[in-house]
Amino acid sequence: MVPVEMEVDDPRGWDFVDWVGPDASASIFRSLDDPADIVRAAAVSRSWRRFVVENEFSKSICLRICPEIANFTSAEEVSRSPPQPPHAESSHGVQRKALERDYRIYSYLSGALVSNSPSMDCILQCIGASSTDNFPDETIENTLIPHDRVKHRPSYWSSGGHDDPDTPETLTYRLNCDMCIVDEIKLQPFKAYFQYGHPIYSSKAVRFRMGHSKLPHGSDSFVTVEDENLMAIADENYVWTYTSPEFPMLQENVLQSFKLPRPVLCIGGIVKVELLGRVQKQEADDRYYICICHAQVRGRSLSPVFMVDTSDPAGYSVLKYLPDAKILRSEDAMLDDGSESLEWHSLVARYRRMRHLAIMNVLLGPEEFMDEDDIIGGVLMDEDDLGGMLEDDPFV
Repeated sequence: MVPVEMEVDDPRGWDFVDWVGPDASASIFRSLDDPADIVRAAAVSRSWRRFVVENEFSKSICLRICPEIANFTSAEEVSRSPPQPPHAESSHGVQRKALERDYRIYSYLSGALVSNSPSMDCILQCIGASSTDNFPDETIENTLIPHDRVKHRPSYWSSGGHDDPDTPETLTYRLNCDMCIVDEIKLQPFKAYFQYGHPIYSSKAVRFRMGHSKLPHGSDSFVTVEDENLMAIADENYVWTYTSPEFPMLQENVLQSFKLPRPVLCIGGIVKVELLGRVQKQEADDRYYICICHAQVRGRSLSPVFMVDTSDPAGYSVLKYLPDAKILRSEDAMLDDGSESLEWHSLVARYRRMRHLAIMNVLLGPEEFMDEDDIIGGVLMDEDDLGGMLEDDPFV
């Protein structure tokens, strides 16, 4: 714990940083692993705050927690009020303001990264699958339903058949926010109870990629009952900022949990599930298939307080910090009376559209897909069924 009782600003006293020296002090500060300790240190005195800000300790601890933060080329604070006209100031003053801004952004981000808020399923929509055996009956969209039977019919995604058991497949999903901490992914292989021997079409192993689309916002496309959306899943359309190790998959019809080695910051809200290798042949055609009946990406949203701009054609991303979004009301997100900055309103509106769609998917999806005797399709749905979306959400 950082000592706080020294009168470091008293000219008759002494300052720990000056006494130990800047190099040794920096080593001590960098050994702190709790973001709150960095904030407490900055509150000790003006000289300590200057030392913390100038050495960017808050950004350093963010990088240790989530190395994906290195993908941000810069961080910007987006105010709700329109920006003030710039006024002349020295280069030193400009640099000082930039350092203070970065300290505010990364100190708040570091606290959000280590928050113990509960996780939820973050999948919003299906972008596409690398192949589908019988579209649309065996579409990837079936993996969003937590049942392997719907209206007394099987519900699952099936790959195309292959003679080579090493042929991989992919499932690509859009999450419900730009910035999401992901710690776990769950997959359930499908058990073909209508085939002889009840075979289970699992993969040998799985791997996960996370990143963002290179396409402009608003031009995203998703699977529909008429369109497999195969063009959208090409790797050249994405920047992958994280790749997981491989995990073995069991040939069992259970929801299998794949816990990531550490929480991962998904920048841009795209997750690709790579299904590596096949283990089960279909007796009818003697070809290998992979079938998944349910998928979840478990994590927690950092939006709308944190958003990301990925519009740079070179694939760079800019972290956007919206401090005023912490105290939003639902009507604030919908009204535009001209008193808000255009960028703030645009970012919040984008988040609101995603949250609205996520809630509609949960509220209306069961009515369309569930059996009559599924209790979740009735009026007994509660906040847990909504994945925590009702709690402290200004957009509901």
